[in-house]
Amino acid sequence: MLIEGLYVIKDYEYDQGTASTTIQLNKEHPIFKGHFPGNPVMPGVCMIQIIKELTEKATGKQLFLKVSSNIKFMAIINPEQNNILHLILNISSDEREVKVKNTTTFQDTLALKLSATFQIQD
Repeated sequence: MLIEGLYVIKDYEYDQGTASTTIQLNKEHPIFKGHFPGNPVMPGVCMIQIIKELTEKATGKQLFLKVSSNIKFMAIINPEQNNILHLILNISSDEREVKVKNTTTFQDTLALKLSATFQIQD
């Protein structure tokens, strides 16, 4: 985990190319004190890192973001109001790359959609 203590995995299932995961954000994490003071917001780059880490968990491979062809932040993730996130990752791979399509939600709100290609690290 690159950002230690930012989140914990509460539930994780991986079956036939689809990972379904529930994470809990640590609303007390220092990252939220600076982003933004008095109004914490989950940084988008941290969400991309979480998706990468969950994809690595599913594939058992170390990955590097190669291309993100589509990233749409649909709602602000405030860890004080919405610290439970559900992520669905549709994963396909070959010997060099892993492609991921992700949706991230909290409650009934779509927060993030992402399509990305990760390069498998040797």
